[in-house]
Amino acid sequence: MAKNVLVLAESKQGKLRNVSLEALTVAQKVADGGEIAAALFGAGASGFVQEVSEYGASKVYVAEEDALAVYTTDAYTQALCQLIEEIQTDIILLGHTAIGKDVAPRVAARLGSGLVSDCTGVALEDGTLVFARPIYAGRAFQKKVFQQGRVMATLRANNFETQTMPVQAEVVYFQPVLKDLRTVVKEIVRKATSGVDLSEAKVIVSGGRGVKSKEGFHPLEELAAVLGGAVGASRGACDADYCDYALQIGQTGKVVTPDLYIACGISGAIQHLAGMSNSKIIVAINKDPEAPIFQVADYGIVGDLFEIVPLLTEEFKKVLS
Repeated sequence: MAKNVLVLAESKQGKLRNVSLEALTVAQKVADGGEIAAALFGAGASGFVQEVSEYGASKVYVAEEDALAVYTTDAYTQALCQLIEEIQTDIILLGHTAIGKDVAPRVAARLGSGLVSDCTGVALEDGTLVFARPIYAGRAFQKKVFQQGRVMATLRANNFETQTMPVQAEVVYFQPVLKDLRTVVKEIVRKATSGVDLSEAKVIVSGGRGVKSKEGFHPLEELAAVLGGAVGASRGACDADYCDYALQIGQTGKVVTPDLYIACGISGAIQHLAGMSNSKIIVAINKDPEAPIFQVADYGIVGDLFEIVPLLTEEFKKVLS
């Protein structure tokens, strides 16, 4: 049965987020012949129309109001609710990002819809839309179905393939009525980070307490740069002030699912495993052969990370050149 699908397409620092393209690809599969629409909010949003149409969005709703230039909870919630009610879409998909995690439950509550968050799988089974999501810190998975009403879900990044399906998009300039906004962003102070977005990185090199200092992250940064990846950290490394908490991976940090995860000097506490255990390939480097991280690793190297990481960097340089 054909379903109309709406995807909230997010951009970050002038680029469309990959998880939004993943959501559009999922929409291609679940629409079953229905219309796929994309919502683009914020200044310069119209610049992404061509890109979302490449991934199947035949109708693109653009809202470039000043109040949407920078994300605020109340402005995005009002705009998205008004759009959903206006077009009466059947399925709403968002990325499980900081924005998606914040706005989705608010919109679902206002519209009286159900919500499945942090989905790692979406499938049609005998005509029924089934969502899979991890529970118990990733130790098990549960399947969720909607018995009735509108469907809303957030999707975890790097868990769905992206596939183009170019169409001619109709652009609709949507003008939401935004009132009683309680939040005003005066200034955004960005941390001096560069490179690949950790939450969407295909390769992550992470350090734990075993890196011993801030300088201990330098070999990891070099390896990540060679592999075109990002640098992450365990909570222990962050607590020891070896790096910023923005790099923390774990149950109280970021949850990542890269193609390759290299854990350096990380023991493998349950809290950390919850944030990276679903990585496709895990490589562990640790002096302690009994470290719990080896129980989830696909490949393990027992030894000093300060000897092994530079060797790996040189070998990858040779292979990739």
